Amino acid sequence: MKTIPVIGHETVRRDLSRALRSGRLPQVLLVTGDQGVGKQTLGRWLAQAALCSNPPEAPCGTCQNCRLVAGLTHPDFHWLIPIARPKATEGDKQIEEAADSIATAIAARRANPVYPAATGLENHGVASARLLLKTGSMTTVMGGRRIYLVGEADRLVPQEANPEAANALLKFLEEPPASTTVILTTTDVSRVLPTIRSRAVPIRLGRLSDEQIDAGLVSLAPTIDAAERQRRTLGAEGSLGRALHHKASATTDANVEQLLATIKQGGAGQYERILSQATFAARGDFAELLDGLTATLSSAARADLGGAGRAVPAVLRDVTPPSRFLDALDRVTAAREAAQGNVNPQLVLAAVTAELAEALWH
Repeated sequence: MKTIPVIGHETVRRDLSRALRSGRLPQVLLVTGDQGVGKQTLGRWLAQAALCSNPPEAPCGTCQNCRLVAGLTHPDFHWLIPIARPKATEGDKQIEEAADSIATAIAARRANPVYPAATGLENHGVASARLLLKTGSMTTVMGGRRIYLVGEADRLVPQEANPEAANALLKFLEEPPASTTVILTTTDVSRVLPTIRSRAVPIRLGRLSDEQIDAGLVSLAPTIDAAERQRRTLGAEGSLGRALHHKASATTDANVEQLLATIKQGGAGQYERILSQATFAARGDFAELLDGLTATLSSAARADLGGAGRAVPAVLRDVTPPSRFLDALDRVTAAREAAQGNVNPQLVLAAVTAELAEALWH
């Protein structure tokens, strides 16, 4: 049996299976939920179910299609993952480079299904949009459905310097081919392009229970002992991904809080202190810092509006109104886009420091 192992979300899976059996599955779905609750895993499960050769078992886990989807080798299942901007300048070469980058990422996930979120320097740019449109124009290899899983769809920015690609992609989402299903996932639906949101049927995944987190750790991290599993479960806040990457998450959270405290303290010395932080010098660490800032500011905005979320750092508890957090999020997004170029991350950090000071406390 090679059924995609989804932890929890039984009601959602039951509803999706029923929609598949009745032929009423929407062609464009937008799966939302906290980081690490299994959105892309659910998307893979749905792809397996939709391509399964043995309905109404969805998925059966034994047919050729199920095995190929489970092994991430099905020619009609396309998992689009945020990637770094291609270095090529010519359109066809950009598509080839994007396809190679995605294939490399897929191979890594095939070897190790426990993977972190994309870094702050990765997105779905023009090349990825063109790749989707190119494959979408072809006949399916196996003669059945074609499934696209677009992870972290809030990073879908095909309009970047190419409105033609954006318009073609939106047209594709508005009227997908009859045999095509597109599954978009995001942690923050407000960050997805409004024109895409309007074309998708939303599916919300809730947080996982402690029992489900524990079961997921047993399955995906069997070397962790019982005491460590309990510690990670208690700190997971309903996110299996957070439990699996507990150590890295804790380090990033600490760096984010330290940065925010430095910004709030202000003064001429803040830039010297920030630029002296070796942790932020490396491009990978800087990308993680931007992601951590995004997660923290998003949670603070939800908490300020009365919603549930991660604990808000003490340094942000006096920030009002919620619009300040949204303004700060926009500035972090701009910093992420700037950092995709050939620039020094520390210089971008110095700039975003001034931006956040103005957005949150001035």
